[in-house]
Amino acid sequence: MGKYANKAMEALATDLAAGLVRLRKGYVDNAEALLQILDTSTAYPYEFVVFRLTGFRGQRGGPPSESLPGSTLRRDLLALMLDICDSCDIRTGEYSEPAYSVEQVARKFRISTKTVQRWRRMGLPARRLVFPDEKRRLAFLETSLQSFVAGRERLVRRSMRFSQLTPAERGDIIRRARRMARFTSCCLSDVARRLARRTGRAVETIRYTIRNHDARHPDQAVFPYLLSPLDDQEKTAIYNSFIRGTSVALLAQQFHRTRSSIYRIVNEMRARQLLQRPITYIYNPQFDLPGAEEAILDVGVQPAGDRAGADKGHDAGAASHAEAPNDLPAYLRALYDVPLLAPSEEFDLFRRYNYLKCRADKLRSRIDLNSVRTSALKQIEAYLVQANVLKNRIVSANLRLVVSIAKKHLGGPQTLFELISDGNVSLLRAVEKFDYSRGNRFSTYASWAIMRNYARSVPKERYQLDRFATGNEEVLDIAAGLRVYDPNEVNLGELRESIDAVLARLTPMERMILTDHYGLADQGQAKTLEQLGQRLGVSKERVRQIEIQAMKKLRSILNPQEVDLTP
Repeated sequence: MGKYANKAMEALATDLAAGLVRLRKGYVDNAEALLQILDTSTAYPYEFVVFRLTGFRGQRGGPPSESLPGSTLRRDLLALMLDICDSCDIRTGEYSEPAYSVEQVARKFRISTKTVQRWRRMGLPARRLVFPDEKRRLAFLETSLQSFVAGRERLVRRSMRFSQLTPAERGDIIRRARRMARFTSCCLSDVARRLARRTGRAVETIRYTIRNHDARHPDQAVFPYLLSPLDDQEKTAIYNSFIRGTSVALLAQQFHRTRSSIYRIVNEMRARQLLQRPITYIYNPQFDLPGAEEAILDVGVQPAGDRAGADKGHDAGAASHAEAPNDLPAYLRALYDVPLLAPSEEFDLFRRYNYLKCRADKLRSRIDLNSVRTSALKQIEAYLVQANVLKNRIVSANLRLVVSIAKKHLGGPQTLFELISDGNVSLLRAVEKFDYSRGNRFSTYASWAIMRNYARSVPKERYQLDRFATGNEEVLDIAAGLRVYDPNEVNLGELRESIDAVLARLTPMERMILTDHYGLADQGQAKTLEQLGQRLGVSKERVRQIEIQAMKKLRSILNPQEVDLTP
């Protein structure tokens, strides 16, 4: 069905299209007859429209008192005619007068097919009929054309005058355009506007004439650079220049494009950057409920002074005014001036943060690079900016947590400020991965994430030993020994031979996984399961399974009485 301004007319079109086939042609004719007497400034009762179309009085699907504005009723009647025609096969031979296609109307009045479509939007009734060649096309009856032309003679004459160019006129336009393009820096739009003023023709007519000439004669094109689209490098250059402040007019002149083309390129590059930008969030089914935006984004956050009363058992006021340790520099002590978040406030911030990113991601999925809307880009960017503001609030309220944990890990190779910097990175990642709906406090999750990151700062060897403890510490001790034994005390050659003797009982894949994973190879660099999976062309889980299988084999054969692992 077509798009209707009035729901009652849409329902009526549905009923008529499902009615008796022998009556549908009459419904279409009656709709056009009603169009001829329609006054767009008058409102018509629904019952009157039904009577004019069907000949029956009374209600057919609409409320008795409903009134239909004439301005929208005309559009609805035009759509109704096409919908009824689509529901059955009405042939041109069923009419006693000629029926013309779009192309035939264009030739009859010496106008373009675009002008015919423009006439349709102005009220020219069209049917969709089956022509003698058995193809269904838009059709215009002779009486429909005469009636439309009679009321718009001036429009028709103007359309005929501007649409028809003689070969001499087209040649003159091309010569003038080539001269302007050669001796000035005018783009196609500028040339079209200047020639339109000088020739009295429409700007679109001039532009179409030049483009049509260039397409047919590429070797003699007036604007040859328009025949090939801009590549990605040129589009990137345009976008970078635009964001640095270069005017659109100057870019249009520099790249020989219209201003609208420059704007389209800028929007396209903005859309590409948004599509490449990672947007991660924790989804919640509440985000898709009706009225979710109002319920989530319009929730007010309690002031800091009211948090303690709202959240039992949480002394937010005391925590917000906690004193900073005396041994901290002044700029770290300033972190303690930022109030902590009450549980309810923390929950609300995380919910809004994830909802905004969810909305941005959904809008981004609808982006079409061939037709980018500026309003959609602005909305996505607004959502992301709001989400970033909320993220900064959460991070700022938890920065002192990083400081407190970092102080407990002093004593290693890293300074306090290096530990704080690493901890802040972990805090930022924790904000993105925290699931607020589980009811846990963010400080608990963030503390675990920060301390886990600090664990990685321990020498890699020890970290590997602790992480991959499997009950076969003999093999792991050997892996460590290859890099820490003193060559003056241990014969590494003999030790290597003993290890190779044990590993020789495994399959080649098992042996490769163990040696590379635990750093038993000559280079002594341990590889992760994921790296091994990529090398072997299998998943990380499959590598882990093979590793477990190899360890079971070693458990059965690794016997100190059989193999002497130490010299």
